[in-house]
Amino acid sequence: MATIEECRSALDKLSDNMAGAEGDVRSAAALDRSLSCRITDLDITFVGRLKDGGIEVLDTVQGLPPEKAQIRLTMSGDDLVALVNGELHFAKAWGSGRVRLEAGLRDLLRLRKLL
Repeated sequence: MATIEECRSALDKLSDNMAGAEGDVRSAAALDRSLSCRITDLDITFVGRLKDGGIEVLDTVQGLPPEKAQIRLTMSGDDLVALVNGELHFAKAWGSGRVRLEAGLRDLLRLRKLL
């Protein structure tokens, strides 16, 4: 089971990857939205913002966050680490229910370029 530190490191790596992206991926990452990433097996949620082409983690809270973010991811810590390391394909994980992504329709259409 991935630790809180490994999950935070994975989010930092994802942010770095997004910031270094070009073309369609870069434009999709240019959203300015509140973001939460719930790690089910650790019962924590990373709360932050998707902005300036990266992820800014502002807080880590136990359980569910106090406010509903505009973009919400839910998965296990191991799945987060595997996704970021390229060992798990997002579409397959999402289709099988291992990863949940909730957002408004416009955001989902833009985010699909990232995924």
